[in-house]
Amino acid sequence: TRCTQLGWPHITVPIYVLRRCSLGHVSSSRSGDTTSLPGFENVTMGYNKYLRPYFGGEPVQIAMSLDIASISSVSESDMDYTATIYLRQRWTDPRLVFHGNKSFTLDARLVELLWVPDTYIVESKRSFLHDVTVGNRLIRLFSNGTILYALRITTTVACNMDLSKYPMDTQTCRLQLESWGYDENDVTFTWLRGNDSVHGIEKLRLSQYTVESYYTLVSKSQQETGSYPRLILQFELRRNVLYFILETYVPSTLLVMLSWVSFWITLDSVPARTCIGVTTVLSMTTLMIGSRSSLSKTNCFIKAIDVYLGICFTFIFGALVEYAVAHYSSSQKCAAKTSQEGLANDLGKEMEEVNIASILNSSLNSSLTSYKRKISFSSIEISSDNINCSDLTMKTREKIQCVLRNKIHRIIGYFTIQNPSNIDHYSKLLFPLFFVVVNVFYWAYYLYF
Repeated sequence: TRCTQLGWPHITVPIYVLRRCSLGHVSSSRSGDTTSLPGFENVTMGYNKYLRPYFGGEPVQIAMSLDIASISSVSESDMDYTATIYLRQRWTDPRLVFHGNKSFTLDARLVELLWVPDTYIVESKRSFLHDVTVGNRLIRLFSNGTILYALRITTTVACNMDLSKYPMDTQTCRLQLESWGYDENDVTFTWLRGNDSVHGIEKLRLSQYTVESYYTLVSKSQQETGSYPRLILQFELRRNVLYFILETYVPSTLLVMLSWVSFWITLDSVPARTCIGVTTVLSMTTLMIGSRSSLSKTNCFIKAIDVYLGICFTFIFGALVEYAVAHYSSSQKCAAKTSQEGLANDLGKEMEEVNIASILNSSLNSSLTSYKRKISFSSIEISSDNINCSDLTMKTREKIQCVLRNKIHRIIGYFTIQNPSNIDHYSKLLFPLFFVVVNVFYWAYYLYF
């Protein structure tokens, strides 16, 4: 029997029969299984939207193209990006062939009467189809049965980021399109014109990024339920580092240079040098906290900006410690000088007393002899470093202790600062030199490796 339908104006009511007419033209006992487009009743007679084209035969070839309207945001904390795209899909349905060379643009609401691919966006977190003023969909039918189906979609897609070189990083993100239910035996995905299938991405202007390059790929997704076709748009985003240079790198460098000002202030100016050291340390701490607060969810990464701020903090803290060491050494030297002057005064007084006593006492020789012994004993006690360890009267154990004591005093002497003012003198040269060397290695590593 033939499949017959009773047509009203722009509405088709199926007459139910029990036999299948032809491949792809099926009648069923449920209303809505066979439909026809208004104005194309003769073409779509017996059309079943629930069966794909070439049902039971070769797979449907679906060619896609993309227009990237905008990438509104790239979030490092959530590791995703939000983009608005125009997705266009083309395929051929032999059941919709009609005579002529014209193409017809149909009302988007008629898409409910046609079979369409079940394409979805892989790794999409949130997506929606624009519906102002109506649903932003387009259906265009060509005489050879080709269907153009276009959508305007805004989607938020996950993008795995490596922030170890932040803010001198380059991120690679993907937009992947895949068939949800039809495997490669039912549908195949292809790009319409290769890399030329993607438009608009080279014209994007982003706040923090510049699109370096992009390319398209055709792949397959192997899952437990089968192998599904997948199209991939991969693009690279290079971060603009100028903002971070002005916002973070320059202020932190200036704080380091400010800490060097204390090297030109005398050691006696305790309030001035302490104020500079503490202020620069606190300012650097505030700058470090501010830089990390914007990326609070990515603290697992040791970023390039964290390394630089750590270097600057080390130099600033080192300048503060340098003053503490210099001031302590100066205090110790002044104390030692005062004690030596006191000891010399005591010896002078004793010599005067001995001289007066020697004049009054007839036993001058015995008094001088006892005085010389006293002086020799005191000199031995004062300068214990000059003990002669080769004395034959000393025992072996005492000689070993004597040698070890001399060695320890000599080692301590190497690290003893003889002139505390030289600390500032050397710091004026060493701190800037080391900071320049560290900067050379830092920028060379993160820019070229």
